[in-house]
Amino acid sequence: MKYFLTVLFLLCFSFGFSQMGKSTDAAKDVPKKTPKAAFDQYRIITLQKDTTYVDTSLTIKKEYEYNYLRKDIFGLLPFANEGQTYAVLDFGLKNFTSFPEIGFSGKQFNYLGVNDIKYYSVATPVTELYFKTTMEQGQSVDAFITVNTSERFNMSVAFKGLRSLGKYINQLSSTGNFRFTSSYNTLNKRYYLNFHFTGQDFLNGENGGITNVDDFESEDGAFSNRARLEVYLTDATSFMKGKRIFFDHNFRINGKKGDNNLYLTHQFNYEHKFFNYYQKTLLSTVTIDENEIQVARFGESYVPGDINDQTRYTRWYNKAGAIYENSLLGKFQFFGEAFRYNYYYDKVLILDSGVIPNRINDEIYTLGGQYDYRKNKWNGTFSYANSISNQPMSNFDSKLKYKLNDKNEFVFQYQLLNKIPDHIYNLYQSSYVAYNWHNDFKNEKINNLEATAKTQWFDASVQVSSIKDHLYFSADPSEERQQLISPKQYDKTINYLSVKVSREFKWWKLALDNTLLYQKVDQEEDVLNIPQITTRNSLYFTDYFFKKALYLQTGFTFNYFTKYYINDYNPVTVEAFVQNENKVGDFPMLDFFVNARIRQTRIFFKLEHFNSKITGNDFYTAPNYPYRDFIIRFGLVWNFFQ
Repeated sequence: MKYFLTVLFLLCFSFGFSQMGKSTDAAKDVPKKTPKAAFDQYRIITLQKDTTYVDTSLTIKKEYEYNYLRKDIFGLLPFANEGQTYAVLDFGLKNFTSFPEIGFSGKQFNYLGVNDIKYYSVATPVTELYFKTTMEQGQSVDAFITVNTSERFNMSVAFKGLRSLGKYINQLSSTGNFRFTSSYNTLNKRYYLNFHFTGQDFLNGENGGITNVDDFESEDGAFSNRARLEVYLTDATSFMKGKRIFFDHNFRINGKKGDNNLYLTHQFNYEHKFFNYYQKTLLSTVTIDENEIQVARFGESYVPGDINDQTRYTRWYNKAGAIYENSLLGKFQFFGEAFRYNYYYDKVLILDSGVIPNRINDEIYTLGGQYDYRKNKWNGTFSYANSISNQPMSNFDSKLKYKLNDKNEFVFQYQLLNKIPDHIYNLYQSSYVAYNWHNDFKNEKINNLEATAKTQWFDASVQVSSIKDHLYFSADPSEERQQLISPKQYDKTINYLSVKVSREFKWWKLALDNTLLYQKVDQEEDVLNIPQITTRNSLYFTDYFFKKALYLQTGFTFNYFTKYYINDYNPVTVEAFVQNENKVGDFPMLDFFVNARIRQTRIFFKLEHFNSKITGNDFYTAPNYPYRDFIIRFGLVWNFFQ
C-alpha cells in the first residue's frame, strides 16, 4: 500500500508541476503552438538496448496481453483465481540460465526479473493506468509514470497491485509489484547508466484443491456457489517477497567516438527473497459418504499445528568487463562474473534419516567473452562463460538474426548449458516430516536449438532440446488423500520437439487469428509431460464508428489443449510435480470480447469461458483444481501524454 500511495503522490505532483509557470495575468499570456512530439520520441528500451515505442493502438495482440501478467500467456493455463500460479502447457516458455535460483517456481510467474524491467526516454511525461476486475471483492491495477527531466535523464515509477477473493474457500490473492527506474548519460555520451529498484510481494490462500471432484462434476445446483465445495486447507497461506537493487553502466575511454572505441562495463545485482508457508490447522476435514474424517494432507508433522516454514535467500552479482568496438568488425567483449549466494534457514535439523543443514552458500567466479555483430541485415550475438571456481558451470549462447525487410525476419538461436540446480532441489526444511531433504544433485545439461521465422504470410518457430540430468518433483508413496512429494533427478536423456505456427487471415472487416503448437517428447519414463496439441483461434470484427472517433473490436477466442498427465500442484513448496494418474484437457474454453479505443484509451469487456455452463464441469488446471467458471470482466488501459 505504501508503494501505491507513493505512485499516487508522484502522479499528482506531475500533474501539478505541469501547471507551473503559467501566468495568471491573461494579458501577458501569449498563445504558442507547441509542436507535437513524434512517436519515436517515446522509447521503451530493454537492458539489451532493444528499442520499441509507446503504443496506444488496439490490435488482437493487445487483447491477448490484457491480463494479470501484461503479456501474451499462450502456453500458460491460469488457476481459478487471478494472481495464483499457472500450469505450463508450453515447455518452450522455460528460460534456461546457468546460475542457480531460489526455486519455488509457482511464485515466479509474476516476479519481475532483471530482464523484465524496461527503461524509457520520452519527449513529454507519459502515464499509463491499467484496471481490470477480478474474481470477487477486489481489483487489479497497474499505475505507471515516466518523465525526462532533461534529454539525458529519465525516471519512472510504477506499481501493480492485485486483490481478489476468488470463488472457492481460502483462495485470496493479494500481490504488489513496485518498480523504480532511472537512466542517465553524460552530455558527451561517454557514460551511460541504467538503474532500477523493485519491491515485490505475493500472498495466496492455499486451499489444496477440492476434496471431492464428483461434487464439482455433478453440476448439482447446490455447488454452483463454489464456496460450498469442500477444500483440503482452510487456513493455509503462502507468501513470497523480494527486493532488488540493480544497475548497469559503461564508460567509453576514448573522448570522441570513432571507428575504434574502448569501453569499460560493470553490472551489479543485489537481491533478497523470503518465502513463508503458514498453516494453522494441521488436519483437514474431509466428508466421505456423509461421514467426516481427518486427513493429514502432507503427512506427519513435528508440531501439532501452526506450521510456519520460512526460507531466505540472498544473492550478490557483479559483472565487469571491457569492450573493443570496431565499426567494421563489431564488438568484442571480455568479462568476469562474481556470483555469491546464501540460501538459509534458522536451524540445523538432526533427524533419524541424517542431518539437514541450515544453509547452502557458495561463491562462483566465471570468465567469458561475447561478440556482437550488427551490419546491414545481420545482427548476431555469441557469448560463452565458464566457471573458474569449484562449482562446474558453463553457458554458450548464440543468436543470429537476419532481417530481409520490414515484413520478413529470421532468427536462429543455440544454447549449450551446464546449469547448477536451483536451491530448493538441494535443500528444504519444513515442520512436515516428509518435506525435509538435503541433496547433492548433478548439474543439468541442456542442449537447445531454436529457429524462428516472422514473415508477411505467417510466423513459425521450431525448437529442439536435449536435456540430461533433468530435475523435477514427483509424488512419493503415501496413504490415500495424502500428498507427499520430493525432488528427483532423471539420469537419462529427454528429447523435446516443438513446432509453433501462427497465421492471421483477413477479409473485409473480419479477421481469423490462429496459433497452433505441436509438442513431442522422447523419454523412457513419463518425467516431462506436455500436451501434444495446444491451439488458440480468434474470429473478430473491427471497424470505426462516430466519424472514426471510436475504433471497435469484437469477437470470439477459442482455446484448447489435448488431454495429458498435467502436473499437479503442491502448496507447501508452491512447486508443480509430476503425476501419472489423472489426465486433464480436451475441454474447450470460449471467450467473447468487445474492445474499443477512444483516443489513447482502450476499453476491454469480456465474457470468459462462457461455454462452461453448456459443455459440463470437466475443466481443470490441475487434479483437484478446477479451471475458471464463466465470469464477466472488464477494464481499461489509459495513456496520458502531457
